[in-house]
Amino acid sequence: MLDDDEPEAAAIVNPQGRSPFLLIGDHGGRRVPRALASLGLPDAELARHIGWDIGVTALGTALAASLDAVFIHQRYSRLVVDCNRAPDARDAMPAVSDRTVVPGNAALDMHERDARVAAIHAPYHTAIAAEIARRTADGQPTALVALHSFTPALGGVARPWHCGILHDGANDGLAGAILGALQAEPDLVVGDNEPYAMDGIDYTVPRHAFAAGLPYVEIEVRQDLLADTAGIAAWTARLARLLPAATLDLGRRAPT
Repeated sequence: MLDDDEPEAAAIVNPQGRSPFLLIGDHGGRRVPRALASLGLPDAELARHIGWDIGVTALGTALAASLDAVFIHQRYSRLVVDCNRAPDARDAMPAVSDRTVVPGNAALDMHERDARVAAIHAPYHTAIAAEIARRTADGQPTALVALHSFTPALGGVARPWHCGILHDGANDGLAGAILGALQAEPDLVVGDNEPYAMDGIDYTVPRHAFAAGLPYVEIEVRQDLLADTAGIAAWTARLARLLPAATLDLGRRAPT
């Protein structure tokens, strides 16, 4: 699937970071393996929100520096394989995304699906699991922070939220604390499980945080707020201020 000169699926930023926060970006990149011929799409389509979470890699990289945190993000387009979906999920390799037909995803057979999972989905999740295992062995606490972004409008319907916090109601103390901290910001409209909800479709946070009992939060930021360097800097400063404050002494104790 990947040629020798193409990068691995998982990029690891600041691998020696000592913060308790482990930042992840399931939809951080928009590359397409050369073998897939851009999935039959022009670059303008791959650059849209259907191809990646706009602004997330820049935000995660800046937050990693501000917090001294590890940031693991996926380099390849979510249209190749969505790493926040189970490998066998119908929308893991969608034939249509937000009304755009994806020719390279039409009528995929099991061998083609398995090749994408083996080259991109599995190595990305292996990198996250390995980092959590390393931290646990070293006695370094882990709070999983999944970074995503969403469109200002979808299907012609405007989305009023500046950001949203996703959680599933279990072991969501960290998510609740950050939700409250963001809601206290006077300039923000904050969604509680909006514009998306953690409802069983999500794959990454449940796989890596739930069974291990790790604190977690999934943060969605509206994409127009991450569209330039000023927006990235503003959200980096905001989250770098609010995440440590919301967790209080999380960095001084490992989760049980």
